[in-house]
This record gives sequence, C-alpha cells and structure tokens, in this order.
Amino acid sequence: MANTPQSKKRARQNERRQEINKARRSRIRTFLRKVEEAIASGSADAAKAALQAAQPELMRGVTKGVLHKNTASRKMSRLSARVKALAA
Repeated sequence: MANTPQSKKRARQNERRQEINKARRSRIRTFLRKVEEAIASGSADAAKAALQAAQPELMRGVTKGVLHKNTASRKMSRLSARVKALAA
C-alpha cells in the first residue's frame, strides 16, 4: 500500500491514466472491428473507408503510448493486405 505522499500521488495518477488508456484502447478496437466487419461483408469500398478511418486511430495509440509502433504497423499491414485482396 502507498505510504509516502509521493507514492499516494503516483497511485492516483496511475488510476487516472489507466482509465484514459482503457478508453483509448477500446476506441482503437472499435475502429478495428469496423474494418473487420466491412471485410466480412465483402464490401470493398466500405472496407477501404473503414481502414482509412482506423489508421490515424492506430497511430494515435502509438504516440500516446497505448500500442507499440511495430504492433500498430503490423495490424495496418495485415488489414491493408486483406482489404486489397477484397478489392481484387
């Protein structure tokens, strides 16, 4: 348990950051799910639009420290390949 004033403050800050990060992660997952659903529906235009909407969210997650850069790049690459294959 936090005893010193500094550790008590850090515990409060960590709780706040956890809530913010949880919301941000959830938002990213929602955008990714929309891409997945568009791919599953077979609509190339919808999938492409959803992918373009998801890309900035993924990269914002990287800059905010929620995701690792390579993780976001890997997700984008795999989704892009699937959308491209759908269009072809």
